Amino acid sequence: MHRVNHYFLKHFSSLFSSLFFILFFITSVIFFIKITALTAIIQMNFLELGTLYLYLLPKTLIYTLPITFFIALCITLFNLSKENETIVLFTLGYNPRKIATLFLSVAFVLSALLVIDIFVLIPISKQLNSNFIDYKKAEAKFNIKTSEFGQKFSNWFVYIESIDNTKVYNGVTLYQNLTAKESEKLILASTATIENSNSLLRLALDKGKIFEFHPNEIGQVDFEKMYINTRPSSPIGYMQSIAEYWNGVFVDQKRAYDLSFFLLIALFPLATTYIAISIGIVTHRYDKHGIYLFMFTTIALYFALTTLLSTWHPQSAPFIVFGLTFAIAYRIYQKRIKAIY
Repeated sequence: MHRVNHYFLKHFSSLFSSLFFILFFITSVIFFIKITALTAIIQMNFLELGTLYLYLLPKTLIYTLPITFFIALCITLFNLSKENETIVLFTLGYNPRKIATLFLSVAFVLSALLVIDIFVLIPISKQLNSNFIDYKKAEAKFNIKTSEFGQKFSNWFVYIESIDNTKVYNGVTLYQNLTAKESEKLILASTATIENSNSLLRLALDKGKIFEFHPNEIGQVDFEKMYINTRPSSPIGYMQSIAEYWNGVFVDQKRAYDLSFFLLIALFPLATTYIAISIGIVTHRYDKHGIYLFMFTTIALYFALTTLLSTWHPQSAPFIVFGLTFAIAYRIYQKRIKAIY
């Protein structure tokens, strides 16, 4: 029995690896195109694009691994049926229930790992990805160029003489107009940098002077270090804990949908193992062309049902879709496989 299990797993793992790399490549290209579209809004180098891609890896695995498992199992069993190897094994006493038990165990392990991915890795990677993009967008707003007039940082007009490779501004001049609440001010600083402090971007000025213009006098203050803060619409760099992130499913409809949708994709291997066995184990003489139609119909129906019910009622969708799919899959297995072999 162990040799037969090893034989099935050997064929399955070989096909699984090949299909996984193909699907992973296709999914990666799609996500990478989505990432590069951001370069129309913000400037990023190749290293930063790679960083964003790494943040999307947990989501990429969620999409690729379950589908790869299902297709690989269907085709593996179909190829063995085509060579009449499954018929020979059944004749020698190795019944379909043992195949089902073997691959249900593999599906359980895979689904469990994907559930960990959903509850642990995806919240972290999603927040890192969002914070990185928000920071780059905010930084783009403060992309001050050399020797140009009319540039602004917050409510200050900025002029700089030069900038070096470490993004240190040299010869910095800031000017603030007279307003109802603020007097006219002029700041001269030798150098300046943009910093992210406590989720807020600020301009850090070094060694300079502040001139404040009043109707009858001009005030001057020398400084060694000075900060000009700007408040974006939302904090940059804030990270929720995993518990805080998923507590949001009770108040945030989008987060509830994400949890329901990803959870159902993670459970896809376990829910459809019996269907994969029913599709893959055939009498090749009579069932030569139906496997691919059944495979992609199963995937399409499952994902459509997952999307619809997760949108309608995300709290109950995982129980309904998984339970319904598993029950239908087992019923098909009983009729097509268990009753015959």
